[in-house]
Amino acid sequence: MKKLLLSALLLTCMQAQAQTAEQTLKVKLDANPALKASFTQTVTDINGKQIQSGSGTLALSQPNRFYWHLTQPDESLIVADGKDVWIYNPFAEEVSVLGLRDAIAASPITLLVHRDKSTWAKFTIRAKGKCFDILPKAADTGIQQVEVCFDGNTLTRLSLDDTQGNNSVFELSNQQSLTNEDKTLFSFTPPDGVSVDDQRPHDGQ
Repeated sequence: MKKLLLSALLLTCMQAQAQTAEQTLKVKLDANPALKASFTQTVTDINGKQIQSGSGTLALSQPNRFYWHLTQPDESLIVADGKDVWIYNPFAEEVSVLGLRDAIAASPITLLVHRDKSTWAKFTIRAKGKCFDILPKAADTGIQQVEVCFDGNTLTRLSLDDTQGNNSVFELSNQQSLTNEDKTLFSFTPPDGVSVDDQRPHDGQ
Protein backbone atom coordinates (compact mmCIF):
# COMPACT_ATOMS: atom_id res chain seq x y z
CA MET A 1 0.00 0.00 0.00
CA LYS A 2 2.83 2.38 0.89
CA LYS A 3 4.53 1.64 -2.44
CA LEU A 4 1.34 2.48 -4.32
CA LEU A 5 0.95 5.75 -2.41
CA LEU A 6 4.60 6.66 -3.06
CA SER A 7 4.26 5.88 -6.78
CA ALA A 8 1.10 7.99 -7.01
CA LEU A 9 2.84 10.86 -5.19
CA LEU A 10 5.85 10.73 -7.52
CA LEU A 11 3.59 10.67 -10.58
CA THR A 12 1.65 13.66 -9.28
CA CYS A 13 4.87 15.60 -8.68
CA MET A 14 6.16 14.80 -12.16
CA GLN A 15 2.89 15.94 -13.74
CA ALA A 16 2.94 19.17 -11.73
CA GLN A 17 6.53 19.90 -12.79
CA ALA A 18 5.67 19.28 -16.46
CA GLN A 19 2.65 21.57 -16.21
CA THR A 20 4.74 24.29 -14.57
CA ALA A 21 7.42 24.04 -17.30
CA GLU A 22 4.77 24.30 -20.00
CA GLN A 23 3.15 27.31 -18.36
CA THR A 24 6.51 29.04 -17.90
CA LEU A 25 7.45 28.45 -21.54
CA LYS A 26 4.11 29.84 -22.72
CA VAL A 27 4.62 32.98 -20.60
CA LYS A 28 8.04 33.58 -22.18
CA LEU A 29 6.70 33.03 -25.69
CA ASP A 30 3.71 35.30 -25.02
CA ALA A 31 6.12 38.05 -23.92
CA ASN A 32 7.32 38.18 -27.55
CA PRO A 33 4.24 37.40 -29.67
CA ALA A 34 5.80 38.91 -32.81
CA LEU A 35 9.54 39.13 -33.40
CA LYS A 36 12.23 39.03 -36.06
CA ALA A 37 15.86 38.00 -35.62
CA SER A 38 18.99 37.06 -37.51
CA PHE A 39 20.36 33.55 -36.98
CA THR A 40 23.45 31.48 -37.57
CA GLN A 41 22.99 27.74 -38.06
CA THR A 42 25.40 24.93 -37.23
CA VAL A 43 24.61 21.28 -38.00
CA THR A 44 26.63 18.41 -36.53
CA ASP A 45 26.28 14.68 -37.13
CA ILE A 46 25.96 11.86 -34.61
CA ASN A 47 29.75 11.96 -34.05
CA GLY A 48 29.79 15.69 -33.35
CA LYS A 49 31.37 16.54 -36.72
CA GLN A 50 30.15 19.79 -38.31
CA ILE A 51 28.46 19.01 -41.61
CA GLN A 52 26.81 22.34 -42.40
CA SER A 53 26.72 25.99 -41.38
CA GLY A 54 24.61 28.87 -42.57
CA SER A 55 22.79 32.08 -41.73
CA GLY A 56 19.48 33.77 -42.35
CA THR A 57 16.42 35.46 -40.90
CA LEU A 58 13.71 34.14 -38.59
CA ALA A 59 10.35 35.75 -37.80
CA LEU A 60 7.54 34.57 -35.52
CA SER A 61 4.02 35.90 -35.05
CA GLN A 62 1.23 34.43 -32.98
CA PRO A 63 -0.95 32.75 -33.93
CA ASN A 64 0.43 30.27 -36.45
CA ARG A 65 2.75 32.51 -38.48
CA PHE A 66 6.36 31.55 -39.02
CA TYR A 67 9.11 32.69 -41.41
CA TRP A 68 12.45 30.96 -41.78
CA HIS A 69 14.77 32.12 -44.57
CA LEU A 70 18.17 30.49 -44.93
CA THR A 71 20.31 32.69 -47.17
CA GLN A 72 23.73 31.03 -46.82
CA PRO A 73 25.16 28.71 -48.06
CA ASP A 74 22.12 27.62 -50.13
CA GLU A 75 18.85 29.51 -50.07
CA SER A 76 15.69 27.89 -48.71
CA LEU A 77 12.47 29.30 -47.31
CA ILE A 78 9.70 28.13 -44.97
CA VAL A 79 6.59 30.27 -44.50
CA ALA A 80 3.59 29.49 -42.28
CA ASP A 81 0.82 31.93 -43.24
CA GLY A 82 -1.64 31.01 -40.48
CA LYS A 83 -3.29 28.23 -42.47
CA ASP A 84 -0.69 26.49 -44.63
CA VAL A 85 3.06 25.92 -44.52
CA TRP A 86 5.10 26.58 -47.66
CA ILE A 87 8.56 25.08 -48.17
CA TYR A 88 10.48 26.58 -51.08
CA ASN A 89 13.75 25.35 -52.58
CA PRO A 90 14.85 27.96 -55.17
CA PHE A 91 17.76 25.83 -56.44
CA ALA A 92 15.49 22.87 -57.25
CA GLU A 93 12.64 25.21 -58.26
CA GLU A 94 10.28 23.22 -56.04
CA VAL A 95 7.59 24.21 -53.54
CA SER A 96 5.86 21.89 -51.07
CA VAL A 97 2.73 23.04 -49.23
CA LEU A 98 1.35 21.31 -46.13
CA GLY A 99 -1.63 21.89 -43.91
CA LEU A 100 -0.74 23.55 -40.62
CA ARG A 101 -1.67 20.50 -38.53
CA ASP A 102 0.57 18.22 -40.58
CA ALA A 103 3.48 20.65 -40.21
CA ILE A 104 3.01 20.79 -36.45
CA ALA A 105 3.04 17.01 -36.28
CA ALA A 106 6.34 17.03 -38.19
CA SER A 107 8.18 19.54 -35.97
CA PRO A 108 7.76 20.76 -32.38
CA ILE A 109 9.33 24.10 -33.37
CA THR A 110 5.91 25.23 -34.59
CA LEU A 111 4.74 25.29 -30.97
CA LEU A 112 6.52 28.65 -30.78
CA VAL A 113 3.56 30.22 -32.58
CA HIS A 114 0.77 27.73 -31.82
CA ARG A 115 -1.54 27.85 -28.81
CA ASP A 116 -3.99 25.02 -29.41
CA LYS A 117 -4.24 22.96 -26.21
CA SER A 118 -4.74 19.66 -28.01
CA THR A 119 -1.53 20.25 -29.98
CA TRP A 120 0.54 21.14 -26.91
CA ALA A 121 -0.78 17.97 -25.25
CA LYS A 122 1.15 15.94 -27.84
CA PHE A 123 4.47 17.14 -26.41
CA THR A 124 6.31 16.88 -23.11
CA ILE A 125 7.92 20.11 -21.86
CA ARG A 126 10.89 20.03 -19.50
CA ALA A 127 12.62 23.03 -17.94
CA LYS A 128 16.43 22.98 -17.90
CA GLY A 129 18.06 26.14 -16.57
CA LYS A 130 17.40 28.93 -19.08
CA CYS A 131 16.17 26.38 -21.62
CA PHE A 132 13.18 24.15 -22.26
CA ASP A 133 13.15 20.76 -23.93
CA ILE A 134 10.15 20.00 -26.16
CA LEU A 135 9.76 16.28 -26.81
CA PRO A 136 7.08 14.75 -29.05
CA LYS A 137 5.17 11.93 -27.39
CA ALA A 138 4.76 10.15 -30.75
CA ALA A 139 7.78 8.32 -32.11
CA ASP A 140 7.23 8.97 -35.83
CA THR A 141 7.82 12.73 -36.10
CA GLY A 142 11.42 12.63 -37.38
CA ILE A 143 12.40 15.02 -34.57
CA GLN A 144 13.57 13.64 -31.21
CA GLN A 145 13.46 16.94 -29.36
CA VAL A 146 13.67 20.70 -29.65
CA GLU A 147 15.45 22.89 -27.12
CA VAL A 148 14.57 26.59 -26.83
CA CYS A 149 16.65 28.95 -24.69
CA PHE A 150 16.01 32.43 -23.35
CA ASP A 151 17.85 35.36 -21.80
CA GLY A 152 15.08 36.60 -19.56
CA ASN A 153 12.14 36.58 -21.97
CA THR A 154 14.28 37.03 -25.08
CA LEU A 155 14.52 33.96 -27.31
CA THR A 156 18.23 33.39 -27.98
CA ARG A 157 18.74 29.82 -29.16
CA LEU A 158 16.98 26.90 -30.84
CA SER A 159 18.36 23.38 -31.05
CA LEU A 160 16.83 20.42 -32.94
CA ASP A 161 17.84 16.76 -32.60
CA ASP A 162 16.56 14.50 -35.36
CA THR A 163 16.15 10.73 -35.35
CA GLN A 164 19.34 10.30 -37.44
CA GLY A 165 21.46 11.75 -34.64
CA ASN A 166 22.03 15.13 -36.28
CA ASN A 167 21.86 18.30 -34.21
CA SER A 168 20.96 21.72 -35.66
CA VAL A 169 21.66 24.79 -33.54
CA PHE A 170 20.30 28.26 -34.35
CA GLU A 171 21.88 31.16 -32.46
CA LEU A 172 19.66 34.27 -32.62
CA SER A 173 20.77 37.91 -32.63
CA ASN A 174 19.37 41.36 -33.45
CA GLN A 175 15.96 40.43 -32.01
CA GLN A 176 13.36 43.12 -32.66
CA SER A 177 9.61 43.57 -32.76
CA LEU A 178 7.87 43.20 -36.10
CA THR A 179 6.87 46.30 -38.03
CA ASN A 180 3.78 46.58 -40.23
CA GLU A 181 6.01 46.03 -43.27
CA ASP A 182 7.36 42.81 -41.76
CA LYS A 183 3.88 41.26 -41.77
CA THR A 184 4.31 40.61 -45.51
CA LEU A 185 6.89 37.97 -44.57
CA PHE A 186 4.07 35.62 -43.64
CA SER A 187 2.57 35.38 -47.11
CA PHE A 188 3.91 33.31 -49.98
CA THR A 189 3.02 32.96 -53.64
CA PRO A 190 4.90 30.31 -55.65
CA PRO A 191 7.04 31.91 -58.36
CA ASP A 192 6.09 31.23 -61.96
CA GLY A 193 7.53 28.05 -63.39
CA VAL A 194 8.23 26.19 -60.14
CA SER A 195 6.90 22.72 -59.38
CA VAL A 196 4.30 22.68 -56.59
CA ASP A 197 3.74 19.55 -54.48
CA ASP A 198 0.43 20.18 -52.71
CA GLN A 199 0.25 17.85 -49.68
CA ARG A 200 -2.68 19.57 -47.98
CA PRO A 201 -5.70 17.42 -47.17
CA HIS A 202 -8.54 17.98 -49.61
CA ASP A 203 -12.25 17.32 -49.42
CA GLY A 204 -13.03 13.65 -49.80
CA GLN A 205 -9.65 12.50 -48.49
